[in-house]
Amino acid sequence: MRLIRQGIDNEYLTGMAFILPWLAGFLIFVAYPIGCSVYLSLCVYDGMRPPEFIGLANYASIFRDRQFYKSLWNTLYIIFLGVPLSLVFSLALAMLLNQKRRGISAYRTLIYMPCLTPVVAMSVLWLWIFNPEHGLLNLFIMRFNDLLQSAGLGLLRLPVPGWMNDPLWAKPALIIMGLWCVGGTMLIFLASLQDVPRTLFEAADIDGANWWQKQRHVTLPMLSPVIFYNAVMGFIGGFQYFTQVYVMTDGSGNPNDSTLFYALSLFNNAFPHWRMGYASAQAWILFFITLGMTLVVFRISARRVYYHGA
Repeated sequence: MRLIRQGIDNEYLTGMAFILPWLAGFLIFVAYPIGCSVYLSLCVYDGMRPPEFIGLANYASIFRDRQFYKSLWNTLYIIFLGVPLSLVFSLALAMLLNQKRRGISAYRTLIYMPCLTPVVAMSVLWLWIFNPEHGLLNLFIMRFNDLLQSAGLGLLRLPVPGWMNDPLWAKPALIIMGLWCVGGTMLIFLASLQDVPRTLFEAADIDGANWWQKQRHVTLPMLSPVIFYNAVMGFIGGFQYFTQVYVMTDGSGNPNDSTLFYALSLFNNAFPHWRMGYASAQAWILFFITLGMTLVVFRISARRVYYHGA
């Protein structure tokens, strides 16, 4: 009996020895920073002097701050307009590339390649493309307008936007830039499309279904778990939207705060202004907003998402 107990104790100690590095890393790099963030959100802290406890004053200040609502509106704009557009665009590309055509692998590679571009380099490139005077996009629009004018269709001339210099066009410009990098989402949709059983399409053909009916009643239900996954990841990524706008506006959120997204506002409060306690409170508000939206999406998915094993 003593040998059995000793063997169990040895196994327990061995298991603890194996898990100890992970446990130490979790406590030091995850649990401790989270606890510090909670505490600092209740304090005035500038990174130099010791934190001074002020209770919920940071949260009250945030909800009275005009920039908080402006940054939240900008972020929700990107999420509710940009994420659905990117899902539709990437799904359409996946359906086009899901055909057995000669050289189709080359097209798949070309569409995925922008995802390999570093975000900073991509942002600098698109900043040149969006240049209102010499940018490639506006030059194309002006040439197109000249063709319409020469054809006697001047009334159909397209506007020449100021893009990142215009508060009205700055966020649409960022959405357009995001559509250039849907290759990763497209690849996930493509893998899922190739997993849809061919027998379902054959049964739909026998029933006389047309192309749209097959996509609506076969393809989309079978892809619903993947659509749900990409939507959730898009929502979370939208709330963390930072690098592109930081590079393209030099961290200012201009013009007229039209690109002041929530993550950029949080960063500016934390580092240029050294309001660490205020920024920590912003981070926790962002956490609860993201958690709430994710729970809502999960609740909706219970009625809309079809799982093969269900």
